[in-house]
Amino acid sequence: MQKTSRLVSIDMLRGFVIVLMALDHVRDFFGFTPFQPEDLAHTTPAWFWTRWITHLCATVFVLLAGSSAFLRGQGSGIPALSRYLATRGAMLLLLEATWISFSWQLGYNIMILQVLWALGAGMIFLALLVWLPRPAIALVAALLILPHNLLDNYHPAGWLWKAWHDQRFQPVGEHFGVMFMYPLMPWLGLIAAGYALGPVFLWDQARRQRFLLGAAAVLMIAFVALRAGNFYGDPDPWSPQSRGAMFDLMSFLRVHKYPPSLLYLCVTGSIGLALLAWFERIREVKLLTLFGRTPMFFYVVHIALAHFLGNVYFKLRFGGLPDFNGQEVKLPPGYEPSLPVVYAAWIGLIALIACLTVLWLRWRTRTVSAADARGHGGLAKM
Repeated sequence: MQKTSRLVSIDMLRGFVIVLMALDHVRDFFGFTPFQPEDLAHTTPAWFWTRWITHLCATVFVLLAGSSAFLRGQGSGIPALSRYLATRGAMLLLLEATWISFSWQLGYNIMILQVLWALGAGMIFLALLVWLPRPAIALVAALLILPHNLLDNYHPAGWLWKAWHDQRFQPVGEHFGVMFMYPLMPWLGLIAAGYALGPVFLWDQARRQRFLLGAAAVLMIAFVALRAGNFYGDPDPWSPQSRGAMFDLMSFLRVHKYPPSLLYLCVTGSIGLALLAWFERIREVKLLTLFGRTPMFFYVVHIALAHFLGNVYFKLRFGGLPDFNGQEVKLPPGYEPSLPVVYAAWIGLIALIACLTVLWLRWRTRTVSAADARGHGGLAKM
């Protein structure tokens, strides 16, 4: 029973951040703004926090991927785990480069490498690391995460460095290119850290709770201490805004995601670990568990669906789509960004994907049952 409880809490947290992720992507397609929501000179608190809360998603995804790999290895053994990680990682890379990139554009003018790129590359990396002792894996994680902000001002030419540390565009020919949205260095470190964290989920609940809450507190203290004096860990220093305490707080928490700074990982990791401890204490939320146990189906479906529905919304309400060609984005006449529209579309998308997920699970169950029946029939004939 204890093991089941732990897995439910992991699934609930994964489902929670998937729902948040959908909010961010719905905002992209239903609530386009001519400013970045984290641009303090132009944003509002509502737009800022709608964007900021979704920072939890990538950190939790990658960290839990590492921990889930450790738990899988407890039953399968290292050789089988290594093979699984290598093949699963390759599949994620292929998906990112094809269907997911298409879903963002409903076309294919650029290859966009984001979270599946980081997860896929991380799994392939972890397929090699799992053969090492766990303390060595933890050391690799620290060496990739802690010093990477020392390289913030180093920008050599070439696509390898863009893939490793810089969020940059790499042209490939005249009309095509690759956008490295998730540079790999800190993300590889984070998935290794998640693997090193794995044994915590084998502890009894009381001990695990103490550790998770203690680790969350340490990360938050480290974030506040380093951020308060702009000592280290983020390329964008914070400063008082002379616009009230809310904007001061927004400046303090406006941490760098591309690539994820040390302070970004500290604050989002702290909240993620605290949520994981909290989800163990509350009643199971079936919707979150549903999404948390089918994350790939959700991810593969939701971007194209949100993009398509967003286009329908713009066509029906404003008679046209935002034009991203050229240096300035052209918006349809009469369009104004609306957070109520974003949140309404988000709720509708979650409900729609919940229905699709249930239908998909039923179809998969029937398919497996039919295959088993055919197999049993064949054995009976023999």
